[in-house]
Amino acid sequence: MSEEPKKELTAEEKKARLEAVRKANAEKAAAAAAAKAAGGAAPAPAAPPATPAPAAPAAAAATPAPAAAPAGEAQALTPEEKKARLDAVRKANAEKAAAAAAAKAAGGVAPTAAPAPASAPAPAAASAAAAPKPAAPAGAAAAKPAAAKKPAEPLPPPPQLSTRRSFIEWGFMAWLVFFTWLAGIGHMFLRFMFPNVLYESDPKFLAGKKSSYPELNKVYEDFKQSQAVWIVRITEEGQDRLVALSTVCTHLGCTPNWLEAEQKFKCPCHGSGYYKDGVNFEGPTPRPLERFRVFMDSAGNIIVDKAKKFRQDLGQWDEKESFLLMS
Repeated sequence: MSEEPKKELTAEEKKARLEAVRKANAEKAAAAAAAKAAGGAAPAPAAPPATPAPAAPAAAAATPAPAAAPAGEAQALTPEEKKARLDAVRKANAEKAAAAAAAKAAGGVAPTAAPAPASAPAPAAASAAAAPKPAAPAGAAAAKPAAAKKPAEPLPPPPQLSTRRSFIEWGFMAWLVFFTWLAGIGHMFLRFMFPNVLYESDPKFLAGKKSSYPELNKVYEDFKQSQAVWIVRITEEGQDRLVALSTVCTHLGCTPNWLEAEQKFKCPCHGSGYYKDGVNFEGPTPRPLERFRVFMDSAGNIIVDKAKKFRQDLGQWDEKESFLLMS
């Protein structure tokens, strides 16, 4: 059974096929540029689906078709077809360059230009015509690199200029600090010009006359609060003596109390005890009470001088003026 001769395409059919090829190449280039800009690899070009061949006119169906060309033999192109293919290649290259420039402006990497085909594919049978592939929307391809781009950080606000009011406030604070420092320096200068002087009262005081102490072996507490002194009239070494005892405990400086019923001085702090003459006998105190100088002036008044002290442990209680003879 012999093959039917291949039908010759009309000029309109050739032109329609060339337009379909151009459109398919443009869509492939745009899809490759969008995928490259989004960071992915360009998808492999898919084989165009076959479209049904247009119906032959009734007159052509009646005429016998020319014999089919042998397999592998290329069909000769007319000058119009060659010119149409060259125009299709130029248009595809221009569209690829435009897509690459748009991707580079959006922040992505420009896609590598695919090599232009050496020649357009030979026209296939009417049943193998290519159908156009739907192109991705251009807005979605441009939105991806824009979304991936990091937003710019806002600039810091400009420094606020100092106003006249703030200048006056800071000036006032500076002068206040200066005058405070000046006052401190002046105070130290005045303290240097007038050094500290301890003004103490006269250590001597008038303790009355001999007639003020009539009873023997008695403790008089008339000057305990004012002068911290006990006046005691005792019999010592076979003599009637008047002594002035200090009211300061020799342990830690507390003030003992005179207990008339027990006839002793008792310290309330740590329990030290002293006899009437000031000798210690109990508690932690290390030594007896101290005695002050006592003498009579020319007018017959008894004078106690606290500036001069006598200690029993140093053997000073037998010295002159450590006691006053009453008879």
